[in-house]
Amino acid sequence: MDETPSLPGLPAPPPLGASALPPGTYDGSLVLVTGGGTGLGKAIAAEFARLGADLVIASRGEHHLRAAQEELASSGGRVTAAVCDVRDPDRISEVYDACGLPDVLVNNAAANFPVPAEEMSPNAWRAVVDITLTGTFLMTREFARRHLAAGTPGSVVNVGASYAWTGGPGFAHSAAAKAGVHNLVETLAVEWGPYGIQVNGLVPGLMPHQDMTDDIRGSLDRAEGHDRRQPALRVGSPRELGWAATFLASPYARFVSGHTLVVDGANWQRRTLVSPPVVPVREQLGREPFAG
Repeated sequence: MDETPSLPGLPAPPPLGASALPPGTYDGSLVLVTGGGTGLGKAIAAEFARLGADLVIASRGEHHLRAAQEELASSGGRVTAAVCDVRDPDRISEVYDACGLPDVLVNNAAANFPVPAEEMSPNAWRAVVDITLTGTFLMTREFARRHLAAGTPGSVVNVGASYAWTGGPGFAHSAAAKAGVHNLVETLAVEWGPYGIQVNGLVPGLMPHQDMTDDIRGSLDRAEGHDRRQPALRVGSPRELGWAATFLASPYARFVSGHTLVVDGANWQRRTLVSPPVVPVREQLGREPFAG
């Protein structure tokens, strides 16, 4: 008999708008969030805004940015929208020139879609790796170069994924890129720590939101009961990721650097006493047998 539904699981989070940090923690600060026009990036940006930060939200999609700009403005602070392809170093430089030097950079922009490795085209591989890994590096390099030249401290938060450690069947491109992002956290924290720049990682668990892509949503829809599939017996809320981001970049975490904080209710560490049957990735994705 399955007794899981009678267990309490981890408590629900405080309501939207609550914060563990003092009001005004980010007064006078500028925070740049890539991929800040939708989903988890927008949720992260909102928590910085509630604590007094001015925002720059960057995205390739201008239509996403305008809607997010209006929504985030209600959280407080000035919100600037910047169309930016993080693969383009010249455009990145233009964004920094136009918006000013951020105190905090959140690298949330990424590309991802499920596909069996044998069907992955070279262009698909390059697109995901270039946006997720190369884009993160280019944004962070420009941030650091400007702070180093100015002699000012700064904080970087790279949004990662737990399959950077475990591997990600069905997501070989994204898993490889996120492994590189994780390594950048540990490498750059050491290189730039002497100059006052901290670099940390932030890994979300399953946090459903309205901006999930159709293919990711389709994969989730094929498996019911997501709450019961988490050790917490619930999925996460995007605001919980935002709270973690605001802490990592805050004055209260200045001695935390080179660390990756996982916010997933221990899901990535889950193991079973008896391994479940192996289901090939193609079958999990609802694909027909590979025909060449």
